[in-house]
Amino acid sequence: MESSDTWLTIGKVTGVHGLGGNLKVWSWAQSPDTFTPGLDVVLKDEDKTLDPGREYVIIQTGRYKKGVLLTLEGVSTREASEALVGKLVLVDKTKLPDLDEDTWYWQDLIGLTVVDTCKGEVGSVEQLFPTAADDILVVTNKTSRGKQEVLIPMNAVFVKDINLETGVISTQLPEGFITD
Repeated sequence: MESSDTWLTIGKVTGVHGLGGNLKVWSWAQSPDTFTPGLDVVLKDEDKTLDPGREYVIIQTGRYKKGVLLTLEGVSTREASEALVGKLVLVDKTKLPDLDEDTWYWQDLIGLTVVDTCKGEVGSVEQLFPTAADDILVVTNKTSRGKQEVLIPMNAVFVKDINLETGVISTQLPEGFITD
């Protein structure tokens, strides 16, 4: 793996399917079409930051419930695929199509500071998760009473600007949305 700045986590192996080495992957990509045959991916342990992971080539893909089924080159048995359960699936984002304006990779939003027009600094983005309506920003802030978590829909009504250069997400949240 080259520079970690270009690698994007697009999913996690959650299980195996059948006897031929197929992997069930929970997709973090907006479109399952991100997983295309011929694409190079790296599978690595989530908790081992120094582990460079191992590179594979996607041979075949298919949809599976809320994720995708992947067949990887060199993984042809159930035992080989079982050894990959729990690993993250990463792709070099320079190999992906350019994003539209006002579109971001979730990974690029993690750690950004959320600043509200009325409340000031709300906290930093810890994670995101999808819902049927909008993706949700999970924003945490350590207060005198401990850790506070605020869930903010990624909707233009609430999120006014995302500036990756300054590391700030500007919001305009309704009165009472955040408790002191």
